[in-house]
Amino acid sequence: MSSLNDALTHFDAQGQAHMVDVGHKASTRRVAVATGRIVMLASTLALISSGTAKKGDVLGIARIAGIQGAKKTSDLIPLCHPIGLTRVAVEFDVLPASCSVVCTATAEVNGQTGVEMEALTAVQVALLTIYDMCKAVDRGMTITDVKLLEKHGGKSGSFVADA
Repeated sequence: MSSLNDALTHFDAQGQAHMVDVGHKASTRRVAVATGRIVMLASTLALISSGTAKKGDVLGIARIAGIQGAKKTSDLIPLCHPIGLTRVAVEFDVLPASCSVVCTATAEVNGQTGVEMEALTAVQVALLTIYDMCKAVDRGMTITDVKLLEKHGGKSGSFVADA
């Protein structure tokens, strides 16, 4: 196997996909923060901001959806471990100048594996929920810039994305 395959932990020595064995890892506090953006028409953003969208409180529902998405990550991503999340927070920033909403999700666990996928899933599900709730008035919305901002804990230590 090439050195690239050696670095990919979800493949065994024969190149077969497998769930990583985390049984030997120490349980530590692990935190991950992810972000993403949905860009829309100014009129759509106005509906969201005013709370007058036909389906109700768009950001409130999207927040709950993001939290639920984090909790269901191992059901969606085949090789993710089911973990006992200790905290998930989903926040939104409405940015009129760019006709967008930025979602930031923080996931935390005391466990043997990280929570990056849970934070990223929370962001994606929250943004997809905004799309779903507003698609009747704006099918051209674009979800973009989804990325891990930071992670802390575990053997690999901390990661903070470049600004």
